Amino acid sequence: MKKITIAIDGFSSTGKSTLAKQLAKELEYVYVDTGAMYRAVALYAMKNGYINADSFDKEKLVASLPSIQLVFQFNAELGFGEMFLNGENVEKEIRTIEVSSFVSKVAEVSQVRSKLVEQQQEMGKNKGIVMDGRDIGTVVFPDAELKVFMTASASTRAQRRFDELQQKGDDVSYEEVLKNVEERDYIDTHREDSPLVIADDAVEIDNSYLNKEEQFAAVMELVNDVVKTA
Repeated sequence: MKKITIAIDGFSSTGKSTLAKQLAKELEYVYVDTGAMYRAVALYAMKNGYINADSFDKEKLVASLPSIQLVFQFNAELGFGEMFLNGENVEKEIRTIEVSSFVSKVAEVSQVRSKLVEQQQEMGKNKGIVMDGRDIGTVVFPDAELKVFMTASASTRAQRRFDELQQKGDDVSYEEVLKNVEERDYIDTHREDSPLVIADDAVEIDNSYLNKEEQFAAVMELVNDVVKTA
């Protein structure tokens, strides 16, 4: 079966990573969570004092980019690659609400996007890849054979994210999570460099009322249709 490139874009907390992992496992493709890459850079900026609730020193972050090494290391037990920042496993740290509050601001920086997009394009040069993020179908892989754009209402996404954080034991309120979702939506869709938009040839899926199994089945149908004609 011919291998293709699958680009999954969409708003935060729409389950892009969950879907991408399912597809990669089913198809035996490489999975890349680009959001984890931006989150890792945000974590680096936080740890080095470049960004906080009151300020963001973009110049220092840009100057430090050559010192930031991002690597996905496959975890056989989990079935996907975990994010390592400069040799340290930061998979859990990058999923906190604090990192979420800064990641869109970090992703706005053109030099950050340029560095990560270059890495992402290198990862996908041999196809057989499922990549999710905000600009995969429009910037990273504009020629991807299949582009999916995922959306859901802000309240639905906030509830999903809130439930996920609660299960992890994080002390957050629903209102705090909803505010974060809405702020990220605004920043992602209004930034100058590669704003979140739906590609002309993408298939839009509103999963507000779909469970994971229904969503996976719908997208696998799209995959099979594309592979037949690729």
